Amino acid sequence: MEPATLTTDRLILRTVGPDDTEAVYAAAQDPDIQRWTSIPSPYLPEHAQGFTEQLVPDGWASGSMLTFGAFLPEGELVGMLGLTMRSVSAAEIGFWGTKEHRRNGYVTEAARAVSRWAFTRLSVDRVEWRAEVGNRPSRAVAERVGFVVEGVLRSAIIHQGVRRDCWVGSLLPSDLGLPSTAPYLPAPERSAPPGP
Repeated sequence: MEPATLTTDRLILRTVGPDDTEAVYAAAQDPDIQRWTSIPSPYLPEHAQGFTEQLVPDGWASGSMLTFGAFLPEGELVGMLGLTMRSVSAAEIGFWGTKEHRRNGYVTEAARAVSRWAFTRLSVDRVEWRAEVGNRPSRAVAERVGFVVEGVLRSAIIHQGVRRDCWVGSLLPSDLGLPSTAPYLPAPERSAPPGP
């Protein structure tokens, strides 16, 4: 698959390459990014180089992991987003924001745009979000985008060699006012069990 470039009101979302290695390396030195994401810790220059020169291009080429850097129009990196294809019609989104640009709504804006693109261009019918329980900034972004938090999955992620519980949520095309590729039949509302 050819890498896509998306634009929002304030951002350019594009693939990253060798010219972005330094910016990725610098951003990934943030202890919060290392604490809450699956990147290596400590994060070394060779990790950034492998990411921008091999992992990202290979992911686009195979269509399995579609990574976007979120950049201001003047070229400064403000975040990173990835869509991992879980099936023909489902993807999982992950994201982080650079320390200097947090609390500006950039990651929310980018995640909404990437999810919309997945629904309209990839025929995805479910974008799933997961984050380790306690990662409140990630959950806040997901909720602002419109993800519905569905619960806690026990022992569902591995971070730094330890299995951890994670929150899971989903975004459906209808949450953004878009049609699905297949009809969706939600479960009926449960009523309270009859009393004695």
